[in-house]
Amino acid sequence: MTQSTSATEQSHYRICPLCEACCGLEVRTQGEKIISIRGAEQDVFSHGYICPKGVSLKDLHEDPDRLRTPLIKRDGQFVEASWEEAFAEIHKRLPPLIAAHGADTVGCIVGNPVAHKIGLLAYFPRLVRAIGTRNVFSASSLDQIPKQLSSGLMFGDWNAVAVPDIERSDFMLILGANPMVSNGSLWTVPDYRGKARAMRARGGRIVVVDPRRTETAAQADMHIPIKPGGDAFFLLGLVHTLFAENLVRLGHLETHVAGLEALQQVMLPFSPERMAPGCGIDADTQRHIARELAQAQRAAVYGRIGTCTQRFGTVNSWLIDVLNALTGNLDRAGGAMFTKAAAFATNTSGTPGQGRGVVTGRRHSRVSQAPEVFGEFPITCLAEEIETPGPGQIKALICIGSNPVLSTPQGPRIAKALSSLSFMLSLDIYLNETSRHADVILPGLSPLEDVHYDIAFPQFSYRNHARFSGAVFAKPPGQLEEWQTLLHLADILQGKPEAPLAGPEHGPEALIDQALRAGPYGLTLDQVKAAPGGIDLGALQSRMPEMLRTPSGKIELAPPLVLADLAHVEAALDTVPKGMLLIGRRDVRSGNSWMHNLPVLAKGPERCTLLVHPQDAARLGLTQGALAQLSAQGTTLSAPVDISEDMMPGVVSLPHGWGHDLPGSHLQVAARRPGINLNALLSDGARDPLSGNAVLSGVPVQVSATA
Repeated sequence: MTQSTSATEQSHYRICPLCEACCGLEVRTQGEKIISIRGAEQDVFSHGYICPKGVSLKDLHEDPDRLRTPLIKRDGQFVEASWEEAFAEIHKRLPPLIAAHGADTVGCIVGNPVAHKIGLLAYFPRLVRAIGTRNVFSASSLDQIPKQLSSGLMFGDWNAVAVPDIERSDFMLILGANPMVSNGSLWTVPDYRGKARAMRARGGRIVVVDPRRTETAAQADMHIPIKPGGDAFFLLGLVHTLFAENLVRLGHLETHVAGLEALQQVMLPFSPERMAPGCGIDADTQRHIARELAQAQRAAVYGRIGTCTQRFGTVNSWLIDVLNALTGNLDRAGGAMFTKAAAFATNTSGTPGQGRGVVTGRRHSRVSQAPEVFGEFPITCLAEEIETPGPGQIKALICIGSNPVLSTPQGPRIAKALSSLSFMLSLDIYLNETSRHADVILPGLSPLEDVHYDIAFPQFSYRNHARFSGAVFAKPPGQLEEWQTLLHLADILQGKPEAPLAGPEHGPEALIDQALRAGPYGLTLDQVKAAPGGIDLGALQSRMPEMLRTPSGKIELAPPLVLADLAHVEAALDTVPKGMLLIGRRDVRSGNSWMHNLPVLAKGPERCTLLVHPQDAARLGLTQGALAQLSAQGTTLSAPVDISEDMMPGVVSLPHGWGHDLPGSHLQVAARRPGINLNALLSDGARDPLSGNAVLSGVPVQVSATA
């Protein structure tokens, strides 16, 4: 919606595409100039809330480093090219590789910015089908696939993720998540701070379990430090207590669960006393939290990236919903509930209450034999699939909005592998650490030049809603929309390089309208467009059993795939890591690596620092601001020390996504304070074998003072 406020100044409603909070923005413009960006008070979902990332859209739109024309690499150097020249280069080089080596010679990888752009998210599957490759990778196996797998196994749908109903809850247990900074992750909840403050004001309690006293923990009623990688032990101790002390209360779920007896039986060995060494939390504290959870009138357990990015990521994700179910808080007001999205939700289509469920391992990666999960292989398999000769070897890569050189373990290995490809195509708005290896780069639009409707995040929202925002500015003449780029690439790979570009009748708005009409509220796109700030569809409601898509029509409390992994949990109790344990962290001004190139987000104190507890600093001879050396996987890096009581002794923390000092990239602001690439210290062979998610947390490293 655009409103004129004077002869030359206009106000535009916009949905922010820079994190999962999806806040509504008011963008004021004068001609082609952005005057201001602030929170949109009329937004039915975020109600005027905004974080610094929303303001940074101005910097992103105006960034001189942002690509606005295709690039082709000639004699090792990028030169600007027309769209016709870029597509001709792709047609000349990519189809012959497929003809010679088969469809699997092409790998496809997408990064998480794709989730915010309907033109990429909705049309990427069409490109994959046109290629016919099985070598698909995404950022999901860096942070979220364990939660989607456990949700699929329990509820029958990959996106049936239970989220806290924070506005009606009395008690929340939060593990490995920092919603004060993220405003949710697989939980779209703008202004978590305000909602948490309101919850506590009405007498509610929040307990945070994390190796670091995060921003969320600092504002909670209780912070419990936990040994990195020990979440499974802590959660098992809680479930064991519920059974041992007869605290299980299924409530309205009584007739909707399967596997309760099997679950109780497998919990017998996991007493709090036995779990204490593995999680670093004593048995009395475990029992206290279990009792508080069981006795609260309305409670929810929530865990995110910290619980997923470890060896037992799927087990952790499963146990969180087991706790919600056993205390009767799953699918209950004030507990962990399921959103009913207005469009694109697979758990609102088909036969209510029953379905095919989810299946993994329909195929396996060529080198490591890692099982396919949710249609993709672990991203940590990418380098080996490029390096290893043989049938199915990846010789060409299509990389869309992804920067695995910085975001994935063993980034230097990935960079070397990318340089060996026969052909690489990037769809990206920056010449970054990954796209510098491409032969052709096709730019996307500025978010302010594109329409916006979220497909993914309304599936995980704290409240039901439908919102759409149009483009603030017209796209530059000759610039393709990203969905058109993907469809034209599909035409090229299907032998139709001269096919005309698809028109609006095949574009995102037609897709949105169709999905809204078929959705549970029977809306139209025109209705959503006509509503200032979107349409509020109400608080979350109980959805059992209609939202289930399991073959049994029940909540599967004891999925065999997960139960089998408990033997490995027991074995891990005897594992004693050597050295300090490394964890990541997130800053409100830093999401994706390219955000380090936006001045409004890059300003302020140095953020790529090593947080160290004072006891460890004294023991290791580390001083505030001096450099410390970190060593692991044969790599040594140096980072400035930040001594902090917020850290658990024996644990250090570095943020992900830094390392902007590689030759050939063009991120001028980010290069001024490049930081170090944490992922260079991590093993690309360490992952949760059930989901394929990379192990990014609780990794042993050697830390010493720089000589």
